[in-house]
Amino acid sequence: MQATLSAEMLAALHDGIVIPAHPLALDENRKLDERYQRALSRYYLASGAGGIAVGVHSTQFEIRDKEHDLFETVLGMAAEERAKAKLDHPFIMVAGICGPTEQALNEVKIALKHGYDAALLSMGGLTDWTEEAILERTKQVAAQIPVIGFYLQPSVGGRIFTYDFWRRFADIENVVAIKMAPFNRYQTIDVVRAVCNSSRRDQIALYTGNDDNIVADLFTNYRFQVDGAAVEKRIVGGLLGHWAVWTNKAVEMLEQIKKARQLGSIETKWLTTNIEVTDCNAAFFDPAHAFSGCIPGIHEVLRRQGLLKGTWCLNPHEQLSPGQSEEIDRVYRDYPHLNDDSFVAAHLQQWLED
Repeated sequence: MQATLSAEMLAALHDGIVIPAHPLALDENRKLDERYQRALSRYYLASGAGGIAVGVHSTQFEIRDKEHDLFETVLGMAAEERAKAKLDHPFIMVAGICGPTEQALNEVKIALKHGYDAALLSMGGLTDWTEEAILERTKQVAAQIPVIGFYLQPSVGGRIFTYDFWRRFADIENVVAIKMAPFNRYQTIDVVRAVCNSSRRDQIALYTGNDDNIVADLFTNYRFQVDGAAVEKRIVGGLLGHWAVWTNKAVEMLEQIKKARQLGSIETKWLTTNIEVTDCNAAFFDPAHAFSGCIPGIHEVLRRQGLLKGTWCLNPHEQLSPGQSEEIDRVYRDYPHLNDDSFVAAHLQQWLED
């Protein structure tokens, strides 16, 4: 039986929400630290985010390896924390789904078992698959759970897809959103144009994953000619690893952007904010070293705030790059208005309670 999003959740998704990509909390022995894992979920729930994505890149793909076997565990913990929070507003639980069709469908079963609302469907690791085969895989997953498509940049395991792929992708029933993270304007335009040319355009919400262009993405109104008529569409929110830190400030910023969009013109200060946010992302995500420090960089910010005990990853080779800690020092110093340290400090002990 096909799961679908409630009308309330669909409305929130299309209005635009902050969806952080949930990290993995480990102890010094690289074992799951349940106390801090739950504290992170509580942080995102309290921050005003509209959902969380669990089992995605920021949660570390190695959670699926037999030696760790943490996929269901971390999905279950986050789902339990949403239930405990007793929120009075929609909060969308997104499960990261990976691998060939059989693996993806097995992961969907686990996600549905724990009450997840949608799947962020990764196309990573399928480099030898045809676009046709990937579309068929998407249809099978969408027959079980609402799908959020995912255009991932090649430098971290993604691949380039044709405009025709995204045009056909948009036509798949139960595709409810697409996260665009190619870090490339041309490829981002391909997705938006493809959706605008689909009869399902109004059923698909567009989300940025372009950590190098977050604010500008959220302000851009795309317009294309479709059958002789102008069709417009916006990127309404973000599903971002970047928003795994300083989340409360990201929520504030998105609400300010929504209000500013209604004015029909953009104050030039937002162009400066776009660069400030991107500069912070450079410190966190480590493009200077081909993104090798992107997960430890997120961990380092959370460690400084007290939300993690260390920067450990399941893969011991994933560490902060040379100079990355100093870069995080710099953006903390240069952009104090973007961090939410005071918010975290006010609630941290409550989130860390058993």
